[in-house]
Amino acid sequence: MPQIFIDGRPFEARGDQTVMQVADANGIHIPRLCWHPQLSIAGNCRLCVVQVEDRSWVEISCNMPVAEGLSVRTDSELVRAHRKATMQFLTLNHPVDCGVCDKAGECTLQDYHVAYNGEASTSLERKVPAAKFYALGRRITLDNERCVLCTRCVRFTREVSKSHALGVLERGDHSVIRPAGGAQARALDDDPYSDNIVDLCPVGALLAKDFLYRDRVWTLEATPSVCPGCARGCSIDIWQRKREWAFRSPAARHARAIARVTPRANAAVNGPWVCNWARDLAARLERPRAQGPLARGRAIDFDAAAAAARALVARARRPVALVSSAGSDEELRACRSALDARFACFVKADRRPEAGEVVQDDLLIRADKNPGRRTAQALFGDAEAAFAPDTDLVLVWGEGCHFAGLPRGVPVILLGAFAAPENAQAEVFFPISLFTERSGHFTNFEGVTSAFERCFAPPPGAADAERVFAALAARRTPDEAVTP
Repeated sequence: MPQIFIDGRPFEARGDQTVMQVADANGIHIPRLCWHPQLSIAGNCRLCVVQVEDRSWVEISCNMPVAEGLSVRTDSELVRAHRKATMQFLTLNHPVDCGVCDKAGECTLQDYHVAYNGEASTSLERKVPAAKFYALGRRITLDNERCVLCTRCVRFTREVSKSHALGVLERGDHSVIRPAGGAQARALDDDPYSDNIVDLCPVGALLAKDFLYRDRVWTLEATPSVCPGCARGCSIDIWQRKREWAFRSPAARHARAIARVTPRANAAVNGPWVCNWARDLAARLERPRAQGPLARGRAIDFDAAAAAARALVARARRPVALVSSAGSDEELRACRSALDARFACFVKADRRPEAGEVVQDDLLIRADKNPGRRTAQALFGDAEAAFAPDTDLVLVWGEGCHFAGLPRGVPVILLGAFAAPENAQAEVFFPISLFTERSGHFTNFEGVTSAFERCFAPPPGAADAERVFAALAARRTPDEAVTP
């Protein structure tokens, strides 16, 4: 293992590392715009320069291999002058529209201007205009005036998502990012990972249309969570409005909404990426919610619903439970504890592939669209659901089950989060919380357990599934009726 020196300090390095990688591993930040640890080296931005001792020029550190005794300076007078000149060049035709840019507050170019330049432009010429809001597809728009041609987006579509959707058109100061041609290229709309390029863009040139002009990052906070879209269980951040920035009426609902979803880097699960299904969680979760417990369509309180459900369970001789494969580890264990040996338990699919959805690929997406199936099958087995002729009660937990597939005339206890006609058809219905309204864990198909935290309070009337199962397991009092 060679020893190198950075700013006079010795560091051990692996022979396959670059100077930038060694610096990062030891807490030394070298500015960069085009380099990314998961992409190939492009060397476009020229910001990551260092000066090798006893040399009178600078070289990029992202592509500088380590060698025994190599000594570099990351902040010499020559390096500082070069970075300042580079920043002047990168911002020469930049529109400096930070006040309206969605990247403001987390823009690398903005941060580097303050750190390495900090002066007004030296140019006396008018800025050269470029195409604004160029649509790269249904989801992403491109502001060419902000683009610094780092090509992170191009390399991502070629090396990670393999859609080959983007390329660089023209040359020199006419170069622009555009949809690519060729036999391998697919439209960006057909790339299920396309929104990752918005995160990758260091300057706010690539913008998500559903987040455009909606919020500023300093008004938001990120809650660590897990994507429930498939058995991968990708780590994500769910962004919502901070309490101190909450809107008052008439926009109060905005304070309870998901502003955006971004990947949370997790090398054991998803790396730094996440698919577009996770990005669309807001639209999937913000459907009309069930308002309160029901007994045969009549509104009752939780205690009355629990008493009615306990009576049904006590009377049943051959009950069946259809268990959610989207439940958290904690909920599934609570369900297992609540159901006695009389119950025939079967794990059901809460979600199946939607029309047009990628079913499975070689990157992240799994064919099983349920995040809790591994734990559910470990607790309840993997047998297909079956109803004996003398089935006299069905407990259904979660989505994806229609009453048409259940035995006719058999009472149903239903646990669900969203408003649906089936709620009023159940003998007893319990509205339950979403995963964004509680804390817990999911264990993915590989056995990796990831935690998610609560983002919002559940709506009035909704209870955690754990509470419902605890109520079902409680001893029935003598005065509880047998039927609701």
